[in-house]
Amino acid sequence: MGTESDTRSREYTERLVRLQRAPWKRLLRVQAPYRWNLRRLRPGFTLEVGCGIGRNLEHLDGNAVGLDLNPFSVAEARRSGLRALTPAEFAASSWCRPAAFDSLLLSHVAEHMRREELLALLREHLAYVRPGGLLILVTPQEVGFRSDPSHVEFLDTAALRSVADTLALVPVRDYSFPFPRFFGRLFVYNEFVSVSRRP
Repeated sequence: MGTESDTRSREYTERLVRLQRAPWKRLLRVQAPYRWNLRRLRPGFTLEVGCGIGRNLEHLDGNAVGLDLNPFSVAEARRSGLRALTPAEFAASSWCRPAAFDSLLLSHVAEHMRREELLALLREHLAYVRPGGLLILVTPQEVGFRSDPSHVEFLDTAALRSVADTLALVPVRDYSFPFPRFFGRLFVYNEFVSVSRRP
């Protein structure tokens, strides 16, 4: 039986639905700044690894394909009309080819694994990004990191830049969003954002 800390379980998906689709969040449009932030990066046709129930796929207006290990999350995203696949489904799809995408996005995914696992995941999926395309990494700051028991490694912008450097990517921009770095110790939804370009 799964638990909320098991990112492949039904319970984890149900937690995402509770947190992301609460009526008050939709009423207050709390995702609007994050939608704006992602779109201003102009990611183009995006491959999102760890798409969950599809929050960022919605932000990108469907100009994306999402992958997730959790079949319950994939099913939930599909119910919203989004393109979401398990890794096996992606491997059998027409999108599984070199340089098919303009960007690779991992948002609130990297902190769920150790550095070497992250590097292996990125090496595998960067092959699907065209030369000159972007890698966009988003991770939680302190309060956000502590809010989820499935988080295993804290990755600030320096750690994310180190990962990109190891992969020989070109730096584009590293920043704190939506508030300055100090607020990461107080505001659960403050994020590190690291953007790199594939040579």
